[in-house]
Amino acid sequence: MASFFQKVSTLISANLHGMVDRALEANSVKVLDQYIRDAEGNLSALEDSAATVGGTVKTLKRKYEEFAAAAEKLDRDIDTLIMRGKDDLAAAAQSELNTKQQLAQEYYEQWQDQKKQYEQMLMMHRQLQGKMTTIRQEREHLIALMELAEAKKVTTKTIRSLDGLASMGDSEINSMADKIRGQLDREDARLEMATRNVAAEIDEAVRGSEVDMQLEERRRRLLGSQGGDSGASAGDVDSAASSDSADSN
Repeated sequence: MASFFQKVSTLISANLHGMVDRALEANSVKVLDQYIRDAEGNLSALEDSAATVGGTVKTLKRKYEEFAAAAEKLDRDIDTLIMRGKDDLAAAAQSELNTKQQLAQEYYEQWQDQKKQYEQMLMMHRQLQGKMTTIRQEREHLIALMELAEAKKVTTKTIRSLDGLASMGDSEINSMADKIRGQLDREDARLEMATRNVAAEIDEAVRGSEVDMQLEERRRRLLGSQGGDSGASAGDVDSAASSDSADSN
């Protein structure tokens, strides 16, 4: 999986300007065609992998919620057993609670880990798809630029980049070269912005999940404390009633 991610990352980080310059140098769009083929193959594999990991994320989340809910119920049951003096059952239930809490924590950690990986795969898919779309569009523009240069008898063998082509002094060629460069620059900017936005979303989601767990733990503790106070109050009332009865006798 690591080598696959590395391959996709290489495609995503490919220098668009460099590819266009190599195509101009070779007077051929074969380098762009090869990139498109590689991107298409890896996009398909990435979609399959993301679907698998996404399913695992849902399963782990469901397992965590099931064990967390069971642990919460068992925690309340233990308080009831203790109040009724059934210490043996309470001890057995406490042991079971420890196991469920441990499993819930393990499922939570696995869920968060897989969720991060899933979000990363979705981000990579969007980035690679966007880059491939740009390359397809600029492939057509580049072909038109080469044909225009040929029609104007520009010696393409001496041209090694868009900058070199733009320096030929022909306004029509300059305009087309600038258009291609502008589109490549915009794609680079979109890629950078998407990377930052998704990274921020992942961090926020992880922090939100941690806060939810902390609040849930606090809620259970407070509810347990209230239950204990109620039990103590009931005991005080019973003791007072017994004392009054003894005084009357």
